[in-house]
Amino acid sequence: MSVISLEHVGYRYPLGREDAVRDVSFQVEQGQVCALLGANGSGKTTICNLIRGFIPRFYRGEPTGLVQLAGRPVEQYDDAELTETVGYSFQNPFTQMSGVKDNVREEIAYALENLGIEREAMAARVDAMIELLHLGDIADANPLELSGGQRQRVAIAAVLVTDPPIVVLDEPTSQLDPQSTEDVFNIIALLKRQGKTVILVEHKIDLVARYSDLVILMEGGRVAMSGPARRVLTDPQVLDHGGQLPEVTRFFLERNKKLGLNDPVPLSVEDAIERYGRKGA
Repeated sequence: MSVISLEHVGYRYPLGREDAVRDVSFQVEQGQVCALLGANGSGKTTICNLIRGFIPRFYRGEPTGLVQLAGRPVEQYDDAELTETVGYSFQNPFTQMSGVKDNVREEIAYALENLGIEREAMAARVDAMIELLHLGDIADANPLELSGGQRQRVAIAAVLVTDPPIVVLDEPTSQLDPQSTEDVFNIIALLKRQGKTVILVEHKIDLVARYSDLVILMEGGRVAMSGPARRVLTDPQVLDHGGQLPEVTRFFLERNKKLGLNDPVPLSVEDAIERYGRKGA
C-alpha cells in the first residue's frame, strides 16, 4: 500500500483565475524520497499543501480528486493526527517561527509541548535535533534574530523532532550555504534509512539526482513526467518541460549526440566514474 496517493487531484485557490494543479495522480511508497520538480508556479507547493492537509483547512476552496495518507483520505485526519503524521518545512523559514519562544531550544520543543510529550523525553529529542543540525552555537539565541540560513535549519529541526513518518521539505536548502546544504541532504539520506517517506521540492538538481528515488516533474499544474529518478533525469525531454538535468548527464547526452553514440547516460559524477573511469569518456 502506498504511503501517499493522489488520484486525479485538482485545486484552484479561492482568488485564483486558473487551477493551480489539474488532474494530478501519483503514488509514493514507504521509504522513498520523491522529488517534486518544475518551474516556479508549476504547482509543487500546492501539492505539498494538499498532502499536509492545509488545503482546504487553511487555504479553503474545494479540491477535486482524492488525497490519501496510508490508505486514508487526508480529510479524515484531525489536526493532531496530521501534525504527528506529516512534518512540513515551509519554503520561507521566516514564516515558520512561532514568535512565542525566546530561544532556539524552546522553539524546537514547541510542537512537542503541543503534543503533550513528557519533559524528559522532550529534552532528549531536542538535544538530538540540535546535534543533528549543528545548532549548538545558536541553541540559546532568539529565533527571530537569526539569519535566513539559521532559521531554515531551526525550522527543519522543529519538523523532525516530532518524528513523523512523512516529511515534506519545500526548498529546504534555499537559504543555505554549500556545507549546510550537504548536511540537509545527508539528513534526507538518514530519513530514508529510517524508513521515512520524504517529499522534496528542490532546485539543486545534481543533489536531487543523487538522493531521490522518484521524480515528479510538474508543468503548468500538471504532471509532465514521472518515474524513477534514473529514468526521468537522464531523459532530455525534461528540458522541453521546463525542468533541469544534472550537469554530468547533460555532458554525456551531448557527447552521445556529437559522436553518434547510444551509451548509457550517468546520473551523477560517481556514476560516471563507475561507468567510464577506466576507459575514459
